Amino acid sequence: MFSNQYYNNNIMGLKINMGSTIALLLLLAYAANAQPGVFDIRKYGGKSNGDITQAVIKAWQGACQTAGRSKVVIPKGIYRMGAVTFSGPCKGRIEFQIQGTVQAPGGRGYFKSGSWVTFLRIDGFTLSGGGTFDGKGKSVWGTKSCSGIKYCGDLPISLRFDFISNGLIQGITSLDSKQFHINLLGCKNVTFQRVNIIAPGNSPNTDGIHLGRSSGIRILDTKIATGDDCVSIGDGSRDILVQRVTCGPGHGISIGSLGKYTNEEPVVGVKVLDCTMTNTQNGVRIKTWPNSFAGTASDLHFENLVMNNVDYPVLIDQSYCPWRQCKAQIPSKIKISDVSFKNIKGTANTKGAVKLICSKAVPCKNVKVTDIDIRYQGKDGPATFQCTNVNPTLGGKHNPLPCTVK
Repeated sequence: MFSNQYYNNNIMGLKINMGSTIALLLLLAYAANAQPGVFDIRKYGGKSNGDITQAVIKAWQGACQTAGRSKVVIPKGIYRMGAVTFSGPCKGRIEFQIQGTVQAPGGRGYFKSGSWVTFLRIDGFTLSGGGTFDGKGKSVWGTKSCSGIKYCGDLPISLRFDFISNGLIQGITSLDSKQFHINLLGCKNVTFQRVNIIAPGNSPNTDGIHLGRSSGIRILDTKIATGDDCVSIGDGSRDILVQRVTCGPGHGISIGSLGKYTNEEPVVGVKVLDCTMTNTQNGVRIKTWPNSFAGTASDLHFENLVMNNVDYPVLIDQSYCPWRQCKAQIPSKIKISDVSFKNIKGTANTKGAVKLICSKAVPCKNVKVTDIDIRYQGKDGPATFQCTNVNPTLGGKHNPLPCTVK
């Protein structure tokens, strides 16, 4: 007969072996899920200095149909790529890793749609890798219809993100876009961080990041040098954070323009914090069209900002009417409320350091201005603080002296 001790020892050994086996199986299952399927464009015929359009489309299709995590890789090198759309929904989380430089076609004739690279309807998406999207904008800037006077709306946007949820875009560069660098529509919970956006100050309509009808968007630790707004926030934007962004050259960080089109959605909850503007046309700006459709913009906050040689550092402009496209004498119907400007310092290139020009039809409500120190060294007199159709609440120290309400 077996002794109780022998029986207990064997049972214990069996439990240990079974436990080890289960642990190993769990570890293998975790490793299988943790290791992403890698879809390198070279597996599909992609070669440096060649056209990778078809290769990257095939790589995307393979990754998108893979359950669990997957990754599309464009390795180091220089590549050409035509207009492409990377569509979901995908079966799992997907990362698009660009390590090299991808170049767009030069002329506008290569584009049948309004974008070069589009990411569409993807939940759980990452764009990373440290590489560059080169939009080849120099090939079209300065042509007859893009002289900087006429709006260049027919040119392609470099990167479109449409209906992306739970996304991260980090460590990439957008260079010389033909029109907007980056455009978001219908996105939720998307973060941009350590993104570089580069174009010369005279490049027309090359907004850095434009977003609309999107919520939970974070733009962090990003450098933007371009020919239009560094960040522009359109209608339907909610819960937006722009923080530690450096802007210049460019037209600053803007909410709007608003009111040009019917059925625009409210803008609610925007924070612009800890940003620096250098040699820009504007600093922070809210702009609406006169003779506009009705709408609202509220809960807008600008805090801890540095202005270096900025033309108009702090601006609410409800008479925004470029290229004489509107009846400027008819006031805007966009209601602006619950706005704060706090701890904004630096230098201005014009005497209009602070301009709060609100609508006669719907004056701005609950505007707070605290601790402004903006210096101007011009010969046409000291810096000014202008208020029109607004009675702001003032706090802290002010340079220039606070406005006289008109």
